[in-house]
Amino acid sequence: MNIQLNFSEKLLAAIDRNQSLLYVALDPEIENLFPADIEKQPNIASTTLQDSLKSIIEKTKDFVCAYKLSLGFYQALGIPGLELLQQTLKNIPPHIPVILDAKYGDLNTSTAFARTAFEDWQVDAVTLSPYAGLDQVTPFLVYPGKAVFVLCATANPSAAILQEYPTPENPLYLQLVQAVQSWGTLDQIGLEVGVMADMLARIRKAAPERLILIHGDIAEENDLTEIDDLTQIIAAGLSKNGEGLLLPVPPNLLTTKDSSQAIKQLRDRINEQRLQVLQGSPTCELWIPDVCFLKHEPHRDLILQLYDIGCIVFGDHVQASGAIFPYYIDLRPIISIPQIFHQIVSAYADILKDLIFDRIAGIPYGSLPTATGLALRMERPMIFPRKEVKTYGAGRLIEGHFQAGEKIVVVDDILISGKSAMEGAAKLKSAGLKVDDIVVFIDHGKGVKDKLQENGYCAHAVLTLTEIAQTLHQAGRVNDEQFNILTEVH
Repeated sequence: MNIQLNFSEKLLAAIDRNQSLLYVALDPEIENLFPADIEKQPNIASTTLQDSLKSIIEKTKDFVCAYKLSLGFYQALGIPGLELLQQTLKNIPPHIPVILDAKYGDLNTSTAFARTAFEDWQVDAVTLSPYAGLDQVTPFLVYPGKAVFVLCATANPSAAILQEYPTPENPLYLQLVQAVQSWGTLDQIGLEVGVMADMLARIRKAAPERLILIHGDIAEENDLTEIDDLTQIIAAGLSKNGEGLLLPVPPNLLTTKDSSQAIKQLRDRINEQRLQVLQGSPTCELWIPDVCFLKHEPHRDLILQLYDIGCIVFGDHVQASGAIFPYYIDLRPIISIPQIFHQIVSAYADILKDLIFDRIAGIPYGSLPTATGLALRMERPMIFPRKEVKTYGAGRLIEGHFQAGEKIVVVDDILISGKSAMEGAAKLKSAGLKVDDIVVFIDHGKGVKDKLQENGYCAHAVLTLTEIAQTLHQAGRVNDEQFNILTEVH
């Protein structure tokens, strides 16, 4: 006798069989399926789309736990699109669950749509818009073994005005999570959430056992092929048993030359991260933000991490320049926290990739680890000017191999007066090297960049002190007085 599994059982079986939390979006989105044929879009036949979607299924069926079809893409093609939908559903292996991403929100027709989705199309789950409340969801819950995902929160920045109402501390999306708990069982109702680690962490805390479906459209600041983004999303979204999370295969992997291998590698990386989370990440504590910003700011999380690990402290401190500031920025702890150090090296690399240079030079001692990381990341040779010339051995002023006339980019940590960076650059120039660019992690401002420019250098900075102060103040890490301390002119 053929026993019909419910959605939850079917999903768990697929996760176990393929050892995967990944799902694939099977959408006739032409610019993704045929990126090289953008000009021919109107002439691409439905049979070609059908063949392409069928090919994706064949390549991915051993590496994913679900397929998701966005109804809007099929409806946009008219009657041929709905026929394509039904044919695509037939091509999906019966043991892999299907989620119809409809985000359905019309209360008056919900009963009819539930019947079409679950009886005619035989999908296993649908996504719904929850604005009409439980009445919107109920017609779908009467089908035994089927499930719904309630749209909970999106990474769309303009949604903040609604999702964070009335306050960021008690946002609407978390109120929705609380309401959903009483609408249906864990097997019946899951949550659909945008790809933002901070938001996801708060939702997981409020709903520790609910299944969470991550949006297939990756937010600009998150890329599941990047290890940092992947690590944060997994740590934020996994349930305590290492499950409860469905992750999208990035669309670009579906069009690579060897898409099966690329997806397999992503699956394996996810499983490695799952294992680390389950084991409590013994080698490195993962940092997850405790506040949620829907507006994308490239280095927001990095700034919060620096503060949380004690890199920014208040109180009178003597700076390297001899000046006394009512705060101190100490970047030395970052070398002991791989997650943060990796992000900092990446931020430097984003600047260096647009510069022309032969070698990287770190300024002792604070920036030497960063310069080493950059040299490894960018596969460029590194040198450094000694802080003091040795009175023994070779007595070198510059350590490392170089040739006179080569162009050097100087890497330093913090730009306060510019003295250490310019002294280091002068030593390099005295050895016949050329120095045009100086790249630092934090620029204190106060016209120091202009000072460097007057001395023939172009200064670049990952962060400014003003940017740091604004982010910390917005997140509630510093009060008004501390904000003014960081932003006042010295």
